[in-house]
Amino acid sequence: MRYVKWTLIALILLFIGSFLHYTLPQHDIVRVVNTYEERQDLSGWTTMFWQGTDNGSTTGNATRDVQFIQAVRPNGKSIVYRNEDTGWGWPPYFKFDTANLYTEANDAISTKDNPEWISVTHYGWRSQLLSIFPNAVGIKQVSGPDARIIPWANIIILTLLFVFIVTLYRMWQQFRQRTIDPLVEDVEDVLEAADEKKDSAIDKIKGWFKR
Repeated sequence: MRYVKWTLIALILLFIGSFLHYTLPQHDIVRVVNTYEERQDLSGWTTMFWQGTDNGSTTGNATRDVQFIQAVRPNGKSIVYRNEDTGWGWPPYFKFDTANLYTEANDAISTKDNPEWISVTHYGWRSQLLSIFPNAVGIKQVSGPDARIIPWANIIILTLLFVFIVTLYRMWQQFRQRTIDPLVEDVEDVLEAADEKKDSAIDKIKGWFKR
């Protein structure tokens, strides 16, 4: 039972960690090499990694045109981002400027001989096996490939989340100490008193038969 408990806790923590890693903004230093638009056939369970039909940027069809941004990291590895509005949906980035971001990405295209390094803010994962792409939500020019971006949004969100969890835990502890524990003690007292009465009654009956 102990192993089941810790396995369950580990799975819950893994789920929460994966959810936060997918949803929270990440920053990549890259060089944009191309942008293009491609029709995607969205079907199956992987559609959860694409924007839904309620964000104002799609028509609700399973097939639609999606914009992509191709880039190269400082180490030479390639990365491809999709460019979709999040609208009022989840995650709450409230992105409505897909066209502007596409224009900025086109303007930032550079060559290996004359590179222009930019920081791409995105969420999501890239998986060639599942054909899913991180969604770019913003780009800005940086000084070079060694530029460092401090993830202030993540720091603030995780700090608030930690404070919320600690507060919730303390509230639960106080509620348990003030309400549940006394109730459990009362029940135990009642059961103990009933047990004593039962033992007393049994002793009386035994004494009666011994006469």
